[in-house]
Amino acid sequence: MINWLKGERGSIGSSFAVVICIGVAAILMFIFPLMTMADKQDDKTVQDVQIATTETVDNIITTKSITQEMYDNLLLTLAATGNSYDVEITVYIPEENPAKKQTSATQATGDTYYIIYTSQVLEQLPLNLDQGAMVRVEVENTNTTIAEQLRNAIFSLLGNDSAAIVASASGTVQ
Repeated sequence: MINWLKGERGSIGSSFAVVICIGVAAILMFIFPLMTMADKQDDKTVQDVQIATTETVDNIITTKSITQEMYDNLLLTLAATGNSYDVEITVYIPEENPAKKQTSATQATGDTYYIIYTSQVLEQLPLNLDQGAMVRVEVENTNTTIAEQLRNAIFSLLGNDSAAIVASASGTVQ
């Protein structure tokens, strides 16, 4: 009876150690490779989203306009990744600076911009842009990816709630 309590071979103590070892082995063999695959998927998705965002901004700058078709194509490309996204479009439209007219040629003042945001841009489609207009498109996922879910389950003490998929691009109409 005393040998059984001390944890010698065939006792409850050694059985508990075996169960712990099996649990650790299961985590190492299944969970971490799954996390690695999910992280790689998120990395690929980040690249795809960044490319789509950059191509959209390049298209806007080249055509000097934002159309419903451009916006819809961006949304379709993003939807193909299997995640949901928040798309923010900010357009900085240069305003003629009255103070600039009143100063001499040697005194330079900063340019001023009229800023319109996503909802205003979408209301004005198609939106034609003049030279000097700046466009910024930001994309961030709104759902939790599998990699985030696994990370949160294992490292729940860290409380990292940041989005895994974020992309932005900007440019100026020439």
